[in-house]
Amino acid sequence: MQITKSNLRFKAISRAWFGKFNAVVRNFGLRRSAYDHSVFFASSNFGCILLVVYVDDIVITGSDKEGIHGLKTFLSTQFQKKDLGPLKYFLGIEVSRNKRGIFLSQRKYCLDVLSDSGMINAKTCETPMIPSIKLKTDEGELLMNLEKYRRIVGKLSYLTLTRPDIAFPVSVVSQFLSSPRTSHWDAVTHILKYLKCTPGRGLLYQNHGHHTIEGFSDADYNGDPATKRSTTGYCVFVGGNLVSWKSKK
Repeated sequence: MQITKSNLRFKAISRAWFGKFNAVVRNFGLRRSAYDHSVFFASSNFGCILLVVYVDDIVITGSDKEGIHGLKTFLSTQFQKKDLGPLKYFLGIEVSRNKRGIFLSQRKYCLDVLSDSGMINAKTCETPMIPSIKLKTDEGELLMNLEKYRRIVGKLSYLTLTRPDIAFPVSVVSQFLSSPRTSHWDAVTHILKYLKCTPGRGLLYQNHGHHTIEGFSDADYNGDPATKRSTTGYCVFVGGNLVSWKSKK
């Protein structure tokens, strides 16, 4: 599978430009996803083409190599385009390739979060959250720096794009953004200490020789001590590779 990155130069207003871009790629034969309007796709007997656009950056991938080449040539006739070659970095996500497959991580982004939070030199811990901890809305003193709590938790939420191992604890600390307390910040620092131990962890996508789709889900019962609501979680594998996951109260 080929994955390349390009940069499109434009001077028009973003919304007007996206309208033009949408018309151009659809004229080529791509369809826009009904679930994510930044994703375009096409399929044929030769394979598939996937295109993701973010502002003026696009990522093109798929199994139809000739179709991808044709798309890139077509875009060059419509826009000032610079081909940046195989994808290595996109929106904080690092991409590397080896004989095993394609590895996605956010190592640099993770280290930036540790630096921003003042935890770059903190001691490490082996788990992202203390087992069986039950955080309460009124436990501990109110934090003086609410903005820092919200900023760090927001960055941790983005880090879950390649770190499903912190999805649950991040979903827990995200529930206290309105009035975070010291106990909640302690839980955040515990996540950060865990990340300090594993900054380069990510997702490996490799060919397992099948295209089986598997899904797993679980939920606790009345897990939240304040609301008595349950927390559910799920993960979906395609061809043995994790592609979707979530933890939510």
